[in-house]
Amino acid sequence: MAARTAFRVLEAHAVSYRHTWRGSVITTFLNPVLYLAAMGIGLGTLVDRGAGEATLEGITYLAFLAPGLLAATAMQTGTGDASYPVMAGMKWIKTYHAALSTPVRTRDIVLGHLGWVTVRLALTTVVFAAVMSAFGAAPLGRALLAVGPAMLTGIAFAAAVTGYTAALESEYGLSSLFRFGIVPMFLFSGTFFPITQLPGWIQPVAYVTPLWHGVALTRATALGQSPPWAATSHVLYLLLWVAIGVAVSMYNFRRRLVK
Repeated sequence: MAARTAFRVLEAHAVSYRHTWRGSVITTFLNPVLYLAAMGIGLGTLVDRGAGEATLEGITYLAFLAPGLLAATAMQTGTGDASYPVMAGMKWIKTYHAALSTPVRTRDIVLGHLGWVTVRLALTTVVFAAVMSAFGAAPLGRALLAVGPAMLTGIAFAAAVTGYTAALESEYGLSSLFRFGIVPMFLFSGTFFPITQLPGWIQPVAYVTPLWHGVALTRATALGQSPPWAATSHVLYLLLWVAIGVAVSMYNFRRRLVK
């Protein structure tokens, strides 16, 4: 019964998306093309002419960059769907309050929401993997295999950010999250260059970020290499973020919505 109710919440998100999908479908296809063309081919050509392949252990910069961007795109998608849409349902439009007047409970809202984010992540990452393969960054089979760890990365962020957003009284906390959390992680968690290139004192900080684990696992899968740490350690770390995020989300939703 609980799973069925959560699925109804997911279904409501899907029905709503039928009216808004045009606003996201262009960026879903266009973003990977622009990222890989500008950074992978444009900048990558300059990197490969220098000491790039030696620094990147014999692979081209495009092959190095593309899986990292796949994981980072999943992070951005999960974070985006777990921030302002959750704030809207909680504070502005109050769709969550309306849902609670039905048999739906806060647990169902959280699970249904995260289920829908998972669907969105699947659509986004599969498209990115196909574009990545078309650019020659990885064979199609390996690119599609890399969708799994990328989706896990996105779900880890979605669960954690959903719990964070549910605790906020003001949307200003979301701008701080993006400014001081998401953007620095995007830049310094191994997406664009190995974190061994960072100063020694900041490298442990990068290792703690969930994006680094997602990037490392996604890149290793796409390239057919071993990740920096055991694959299970990366998976377990990301699953820990999912578990904690779900628990915090359920607590904060219940605290905010059930009077």
